[in-house]
Amino acid sequence: MVDLSSARVLVAGLGVTGRAVVRALSPVAVSVLSLDASAPDANLSAAADVDLGTVDLVVASPGWPPSTPLFVEASTRGIPVWSEVELAWHLRVASRATGEPAPWLAVTGTNGKTTTVEMLQSILEADGRRTAAVGNVGRPIVDAVLDDRIDVLAVELSSFQLHFTHSMSVLAGAVLNVAQDHLDWHGSLEEYARAKGRIYERAQRACVYSTADPRTEQLVRDADVVDGARAVGLTLGAPGRSELGVVDGVLCDRAFHAAHDDPTRHERAAELATMDDLAHLAGPDGSVPSHVVSNALAAAALARAYGVSAAAVRDGLRAFHPGGHRIQTVATAPARPQVTGSGAVAAGADEVPPVAFVDDSKATNAHAAAASLGSFAPGTVVWIAGGLAKGATFDDLVRTRSGQVRAAVLIGVDHVGLREALERHAPDVPVVEVDPGDTETVMRRAVDQAFELALPGDTVLLAPACASMDQFSSYAERGDAFAREALRIASAPR
Repeated sequence: MVDLSSARVLVAGLGVTGRAVVRALSPVAVSVLSLDASAPDANLSAAADVDLGTVDLVVASPGWPPSTPLFVEASTRGIPVWSEVELAWHLRVASRATGEPAPWLAVTGTNGKTTTVEMLQSILEADGRRTAAVGNVGRPIVDAVLDDRIDVLAVELSSFQLHFTHSMSVLAGAVLNVAQDHLDWHGSLEEYARAKGRIYERAQRACVYSTADPRTEQLVRDADVVDGARAVGLTLGAPGRSELGVVDGVLCDRAFHAAHDDPTRHERAAELATMDDLAHLAGPDGSVPSHVVSNALAAAALARAYGVSAAAVRDGLRAFHPGGHRIQTVATAPARPQVTGSGAVAAGADEVPPVAFVDDSKATNAHAAAASLGSFAPGTVVWIAGGLAKGATFDDLVRTRSGQVRAAVLIGVDHVGLREALERHAPDVPVVEVDPGDTETVMRRAVDQAFELALPGDTVLLAPACASMDQFSSYAERGDAFAREALRIASAPR
């Protein structure tokens, strides 16, 4: 156990998280040193300058993998390496309302984390709770845990953050799904899944998992939880005992709807919301995508574990509006009129369905891109994809979703895997590769190529299945660039 009041702490990485850690520790620890070669104001710029003999604790920023020699050497010497999440757990202050630290309702998974946490925040606010969405979603957790006005925290956790987290005990935690991602950081899918599973360790009330993803259920089985904590399943079908699911368009709760000792609990369910309450989250075809329903069920399960009313779940889902870059239609443009074999225009311009431009830049892995493509009708998508693959492969993605794709435009410095998967599993899909050499114009060239390939009624979809940092600073910058180019085409004189 580290006594922070007498600790000499090294903060590895001075990005947003690292700076928040330094702020939180400076009034507490004996000394705080920062290490970051890219930050001019860091105390140290090279790991060779670190004297581990004068360090009691290392706090790792999320971007630094466990194979970092500094962390390996620290662990060899018996020096604890903590995540910001672990540090935050030790720094929690009591809430004014309860006199106890605010409980954590935590979410992880390959995809859907941010949407679920923001839905959860909306539900908690609808129930009158003072809350904040924190962690991987935005505000550093070490800032939030020092705010005594907060009743409960909605916490998004990445596998990076969870890897060096050792003692966190959430009130309820959810692993939404586990698919290939960040294998370059973790080394294997097994290690990646194991990091995700840390969210369940010492869970106090509920471990929420997907009945459609056996890995998440196994993570629950493997977890060492507090006595009385329950496994709560999520399904898009009719829910069984201790599950949340959907019956005739109604989101139902058969886990938290009645007291444990109620002899009739297995004969009843609580109605939480209807599909109409999610209608504002429908995709371009007017239907609510299945992954949106899954996220809503996960947010509802965590909120119900905390004690939120069924009415608040409904009201919170009605009030929720997602952030940008998540299957967001950013423009529509008149399609190029189709010409018949005789050279005549097939239909008048006002009769030609437009081309939609949809930004799902947050689909940074194959699992997310599959969900995105699945929202569209077969053969109607011109797919812009590529970027940093992070060690992932794309065969399953292309095999299961190529039916939606009319054509593909590949960007990024690491798109060979996508091209080869398309060659293997969708050889009839036209593929255009955009030369990555000129980063500043890459999105303009990609969108122009995609529009040329689009037919009336098609969708040009940015769902990259890859990270953005090869050519953009973030998925948001990539999505913004796509939106600018789409609007340029939409506003061009015809």
